[in-house]
Amino acid sequence: MKTLVKTLTLLTFLSNCTTEGKETQNTRINIKEEVVFTPENFADSLSVASIKLTETRVVYTPNYVGIDYPMGDVPVNTGVCTDVIIRAYRAMGIDLQKELHEDIKNFPNRYPNIDRADHNIDHRRVPNLSKFFTEYGEVLDVSNNTNNYKAGDIIYWKLGGTTDHIGIVTHLKNKNGTPLIVHNICCGQNLEDCLFDYPIYKHFRFRK
Repeated sequence: MKTLVKTLTLLTFLSNCTTEGKETQNTRINIKEEVVFTPENFADSLSVASIKLTETRVVYTPNYVGIDYPMGDVPVNTGVCTDVIIRAYRAMGIDLQKELHEDIKNFPNRYPNIDRADHNIDHRRVPNLSKFFTEYGEVLDVSNNTNNYKAGDIIYWKLGGTTDHIGIVTHLKNKNGTPLIVHNICCGQNLEDCLFDYPIYKHFRFRK
């Protein structure tokens, strides 16, 4: 049994998960929550893996980087929103870099925005992950009902224009019962109370 005793000082930022990212909002929220939690399934373990990522200080770095393949990653102290998803699933033994790269090569028509498969960057773009999750995961309803969002779910937000953002729902909740999110919107891999802060575009559940 793993005990998580969290005093959370949450920083919510509105920014971009692309190369144009800029900090435009800073809202401080204090939440104290004690949880005794034992992972019982894949979703619970994915939630724990995503929360574990918040222990590493990461600078939001949207640069194109050449990385290894498979199991490639950008430097551990850098990353963007998609790297949260990649790293959490990799902790579960699932290499989305490889899975998505192979899918792009085998089914290029699913990814009309890609001229040539590139294992360095394709999996690090939100729309590509969205197409992959649509094909191989569950596409769930978008609603304002907090009960519909479960630990391990993937949330795809549209922040305006072509700005995309993505994060993972955790088993931790605020005082009103809204699940907390692990994401990187500009300032590192953080656990935040931000599920409904941005317009939710798509809601996925992906279990390999």
